Amino acid sequence: MADRMAISTLTLRHRIPDDWAADPWAEVRPLIDGTDVLREVHPEGMAPSCRHWTGPAESWPLAVTEEPRRIMITEPVCTAGCCGALYVTMRREGDRVIWDGWENTSDVTALPPDFCFDAAQYEAELARAAADRGWEEPVDTVARLLERILAGSGWFERWGCVLTGVWPRREEPGVPEELAVPEGVDVEFRQVRKPGERTCSYRYELPVAHDQPAEEQARRLAARILADDPRKTAELC
Repeated sequence: MADRMAISTLTLRHRIPDDWAADPWAEVRPLIDGTDVLREVHPEGMAPSCRHWTGPAESWPLAVTEEPRRIMITEPVCTAGCCGALYVTMRREGDRVIWDGWENTSDVTALPPDFCFDAAQYEAELARAAADRGWEEPVDTVARLLERILAGSGWFERWGCVLTGVWPRREEPGVPEELAVPEGVDVEFRQVRKPGERTCSYRYELPVAHDQPAEEQARRLAARILADDPRKTAELC
């Protein structure tokens, strides 16, 4: 099958969503031969977030093996069950990668064509995108570094808690200055409870500056959190 198909080129581009409140991290959007073919058939769909590209290569959203795998390649800002999503089956056949078996569960019934990629180019592009930091704004870099420090510290576990997420907090366009939330980083964690017990969730809303090194800011914010019982210094949410 792969020998009869034209070879396409995959390019992955980080893009901060317009409606970033649903997920403030950048989506990693696939372009095929330079065209966003997924937007043509699922215009409201978002590609998997860059936070899903931080683990081992086999866990990346677009990773392939000889065993076919069906993935949700774009989803709405609500849920797939609400507004539908776009699915594709991908697999490796020798030195080729195949995308086919498309399914569109949104109101748009159109589907992209099947695609064939050179496996070496495809896998190199996945690795490049996973390592790409050039798209980051200061809030993204600080959030990424801070999450790495906190996740590896074991601090929340010491207090019977678990870290649930670290997110960049961006300025909202069109919001009056007196109502705008300043740019920064949000850290959320929850207390581990026994089954049936009420779970308490906590949040830090931390400032980020544009004129200071991101590494320095991440270390300083981490030191603030690691200085005391986080259940006392964070806010309930």
